[in-house]
Amino acid sequence: MQSKAVAKKASRPRKSAVVLPSSKELVIVTGISGAGKASALKAFEDLGYYAVDNLPLELLPDFAVLVHDSPEMNRAAIVVDVREGPTLDQLPVILLKVKKTLRTSVIFLDATDAVLVRRYSETRRPHPLSRSEMVARSITSERQLLDAVRNVADFIIDTSGFNVHELRAHVQAKFGPQDGSVSPGSQLLVSCLSFGFKNGVPLDADLVFDVRFLPNPHFVPEFRKLTGQDPKVAKYVRDFPQTTEFLERVTGMMLFLLPHYIKEGKSYLTVAFGCTGGQHRSVMMAEEMGKRLEKAGYRIKAVHRDMPR
Repeated sequence: MQSKAVAKKASRPRKSAVVLPSSKELVIVTGISGAGKASALKAFEDLGYYAVDNLPLELLPDFAVLVHDSPEMNRAAIVVDVREGPTLDQLPVILLKVKKTLRTSVIFLDATDAVLVRRYSETRRPHPLSRSEMVARSITSERQLLDAVRNVADFIIDTSGFNVHELRAHVQAKFGPQDGSVSPGSQLLVSCLSFGFKNGVPLDADLVFDVRFLPNPHFVPEFRKLTGQDPKVAKYVRDFPQTTEFLERVTGMMLFLLPHYIKEGKSYLTVAFGCTGGQHRSVMMAEEMGKRLEKAGYRIKAVHRDMPR
């Protein structure tokens, strides 16, 4: 009987070795209320992550151990947000403990105040902190409460320009399978984003190009109310020799960089073009760059953050 017991114990390490600790993963989804945490968590669940909403912080180390020791649970995603209350300040310290057990990433979702207010207005849901305050004031209070959490984030995603489906696609592109079952090139999704500097630089941009050196169609009366998607505006911007040279140089640089990003395992790249208001020059550039990269065989999505819908 004793020899059997010893043999049984000796066999346990072999069983647990099927899933190496390094293959285990925990993703903590946090951020501003209204920025899309529930949609992001659903995207992780669709990817096969064990999903938990609003796990109390004091249980996080125990949960990490549970994931580490579980033969069936390889990846987990949890939401931690302002509903946690004052204990949120403890997250950086707790995170250090958790990272000793599991490979852990923190994703912080954010959006502009104007977008958040609009979303709350459309859904008619109360802000978690809005007992008597206006939504805008609640958002300001929440930003202060989450400041320490934002500082430990590995990824900051600005969801201002995303709808629900685009956010889920973004999460799936960043955290989806990269086991070689799909060719690396098809895994990379390049988002060509236009924006206006007056509304701030996109938080999730990997590369930012300032196209304010080009003549501004805004000062041409017939173009003022149009956008860079209009053929007349696009032709106006394209006809300047500096536009042609800029596009050639940036296209060459992108075609050099993208294979190296793919080699390093990057699955989602945001290339942002900014002008003053995000209506004309940046829109035309994002559209044109998207066409050029698509022609070169890359998956492309054009997003215009500040262009009128």
